Amino acid sequence: MSDLRELYQQVIFDHYKRPRNRHALDHPSHEAEGHNPLCGDNVKVYLRVEDGVIRDAGFEGGGCAIATASASLMTEMLKGKRVDEVAHLFEEFHDMVTGEKPAASAQLGKLEVLAGVREFPARVKCATLAWHTLKAALDPRPGRVSTE
Repeated sequence: MSDLRELYQQVIFDHYKRPRNRHALDHPSHEAEGHNPLCGDNVKVYLRVEDGVIRDAGFEGGGCAIATASASLMTEMLKGKRVDEVAHLFEEFHDMVTGEKPAASAQLGKLEVLAGVREFPARVKCATLAWHTLKAALDPRPGRVSTE
């Protein structure tokens, strides 16, 4: 199991050092900002949704390795997904990192590298910040998303 954990840590570190989709989108159809006041993580999520499908996704912001890797992996996973699939994906991911359900889920794919976060409750907010911000972008309400 330690080999698998090491592989997961390498993937997280890779997404932290070389985040995918870390850029603003020109003319996004949806966007939202999120902040974790306890550690200072912040993220802005951008989406281009056409005909109910997420055609492009990006993010900007700063944060710890977990927050950055989570946003990077999330934006990779979102492209090509139908908006109506995202709520279920959010729940699957949230359940995995909080330990409410087993980590194994075919739908989560690479996101399973973040399953170990459940062993560190203080880091769950880091892993879920981009996801809560995504949820707000798709269901916009005034104000900034916060993990508090």
